[in-house]
This record gives sequence, structure tokens and C-alpha cells, in this order.
Amino acid sequence: QEQLTESGGGVVQAGGSLKLSCTTSVHNFIGNNLAWFRQALGKEREFVAGIIWAGTATDYAEAVKGRFAISRDVDKYSVFLQMDSLKPEDTALYYCAAGRPSLGVVFDQKAYALWGQGTQVTVSS
Repeated sequence: QEQLTESGGGVVQAGGSLKLSCTTSVHNFIGNNLAWFRQALGKEREFVAGIIWAGTATDYAEAVKGRFAISRDVDKYSVFLQMDSLKPEDTALYYCAAGRPSLGVVFDQKAYALWGQGTQVTVSS
């Protein structure tokens, strides 16, 4: 049974934009840190962006700073990833994750116990 459900992936040309969405239950949303990770073919899964349980802090991987933005909607129990100025190297399977609360964003995927199935993002050159 999926606990988080991602959507919004697709194929886009370099320089384009996509917005990923992740919905979950109130039980998984309230009080948890939320994050986006990605895994490119043949590579390890890596942190992309995160937002802490209170919504008061966000952080990003260096590779996406200034181009991606994470946000959430507490009424819809959803977290979003707005991706602008996409590059071919952003091509990956993008995962939404929920994990235990903390004062700051945690980059380590071990801190996130709940995962979605992923949504594919492909950026063509």
C-alpha cells in the first residue's frame, strides 16, 4: 500500500519547467519532515529538497539551488517541487519521502521512513 503518491513527471526540453506533486494522508503529513529525492539510471539516490515539519525551513542540494523550490499545502496534505531551468542532468526518477521531525532539513535518506513509488522526469537536450 503506497503511503505517498507522486505525480507531475514527464518529458520536457532543457530550460523548461515541471511541477511535481506528492499527496499523502494527514497521519503521514502532520508532524513529519517532507523531502524530494531522485535517482538517475545507474546512480545512487540523492537528496534534492526538503521542508521541515513546521514548514519554517527548507533546504536544497547544491545542484538545484536557485532552480527548484519545495512548498507544501497543509489543507491538501501535499508537498510540491517546482522545477525550473531544467537540465538533462536532472533526468531521474523523483521520489517523495516523509520522515521524523527535526529542527533543520535532513539530507540523509535514512531519516525518511515513508516513500512513494516515484515519478519519472526526463529532460531532453
